[in-house]
Amino acid sequence: MDLDYQDFLLLGLLLLANGAPLIAREFLDWIRAVPLDGGRHFADGRPFLGPTKTLRGVIASLLLTALGSWLIGLGWQTGALIGIFAMLGDLTSSFLKRRLGLLPSSMALGLDQVPESLFPLLAVRDAMALSWGDILTLVALFFVSELLLSRLLYLIGLRKHPY
Repeated sequence: MDLDYQDFLLLGLLLLANGAPLIAREFLDWIRAVPLDGGRHFADGRPFLGPTKTLRGVIASLLLTALGSWLIGLGWQTGALIGIFAMLGDLTSSFLKRRLGLLPSSMALGLDQVPESLFPLLAVRDAMALSWGDILTLVALFFVSELLLSRLLYLIGLRKHPY
């Protein structure tokens, strides 16, 4: 697969969608962080999602990704789709991590990266004319980029854990 300009734009949007909750936590801390699960627990007695999955973070992801996509010429609808499905991937990962007994903000290599990039890429596959090779390559690039950026964000104090 040959990477083209559109692929790098999509990678940037994936990173923005998944980084927006961190940005919101850091710069919009005056907005109350309401947990999406309302503190409820699943049938196994563990939190449904956990306290770090907030309405503020999801809204920030949707708005920032839609705005970012519009600014780079892909249309706000593409960004909104990417934001929605990135958050669905993130929430799916959190739900599964709680079932595995992992604490909020703990790392599960692959589970923390693949759904957050795969779900949105599948959502825009037809609109962006993505092949399966494109999708697999972008998921792999997101995986590596997310790990590197996470460490950088930790070093500059924006992330609490150095994944």
